[in-house]
Amino acid sequence: MKENIKKILNKKDFTRDDLIALMKIENKDEMDLLFKKAYEVKSQYVGRKVYYRGLIEISNVCIKNCKYCGIRKENKKVQRFSMNKDEILEAVKWIYDHNYASIALQSGERQDKEFVSFIEELVKEIKLLSKGEIGITLSLGEQSFETYKRWFDAGAHRYLLRIESTNQSLFKKLHPQDGYHKYEVRKRCLEYLRDTGYQVGTGVMIGFPGQTEEDLVDDIIFYKDMSIDMIGMGPYILHNDTPLGKEWKNLVVSEKKRVELGLKMIAITRIYLKDVNIAATTALQGLDPLGREKGLLAGANILMPTATLAEYKDKYLLYDNKPGIKDSVEKCQEEMDKKVLSVGDTIVYGAWGDSIHFKNKQN
Repeated sequence: MKENIKKILNKKDFTRDDLIALMKIENKDEMDLLFKKAYEVKSQYVGRKVYYRGLIEISNVCIKNCKYCGIRKENKKVQRFSMNKDEILEAVKWIYDHNYASIALQSGERQDKEFVSFIEELVKEIKLLSKGEIGITLSLGEQSFETYKRWFDAGAHRYLLRIESTNQSLFKKLHPQDGYHKYEVRKRCLEYLRDTGYQVGTGVMIGFPGQTEEDLVDDIIFYKDMSIDMIGMGPYILHNDTPLGKEWKNLVVSEKKRVELGLKMIAITRIYLKDVNIAATTALQGLDPLGREKGLLAGANILMPTATLAEYKDKYLLYDNKPGIKDSVEKCQEEMDKKVLSVGDTIVYGAWGDSIHFKNKQN
């Protein structure tokens, strides 16, 4: 089998069956070959470089009711918050002063006029505060084409909207069937983002009950078919105060297996797509203290140290046991620096770290 895996890894073009064979690797030696190859591809196409996105979780108010998410609308145990503009700009200034060069604004989903205008003005003020030097990623859910364009015109240029699963029956399992959580709408929003001019990011949850290796491979093929520029995906971690957290309490795949699948997803995505940006997510570290380092060695090149104000960090919990919620913003940076340097990558300060895949499409 090892020789067969070597043969697949040496190919220039991969079939779906090739990708499934890689996703089903269980032998440690073969896994090491996979990760080694992914790191080689990363080195060749995006460099042994890591870019930071200072993550600010600006609000946990959400109109959606996704069945896996801790800040879903019907979770009455959540203490809701929305940072005001001054608080957000305080966090942005810290990121700017520490030369991350990029921020990511994330929140629960809202589509009301007040929120849309608030984000538009906020993006403009961030551009002013940073003299246009900070790159802005938004992760604010499904919106209309007009809203996406307003935010883009204000100065945002990257957007992350996770598809969660491209298997539509699994997508339905993850979301209430109320006509308000539709796969077609999510996919159309990704198309809106691309048409607007954003660098488009998406991703999936990995290792939840009912999901197969074939499903995960189809997710990766979806990234290619949609010409996605950046990927943010991580292993599923349940939240006890959610419908699926209760239903799946005794069904979840082992933590070790979920981490393994998460790393294989990073590695195979890197080998298959080559020049996209891939994040080593917090969820990896949530299941494995060395998860982020392993993610970098499997081909990831983006990290998102949190810069959410301390009083709000423990209120933005999409899943249980989120790491780092008690750490100061300085401690987060210090820990992140250590992780990158421990694997031999270089932290690139003062640069946006835009997706090379996106740049190549423009040429």
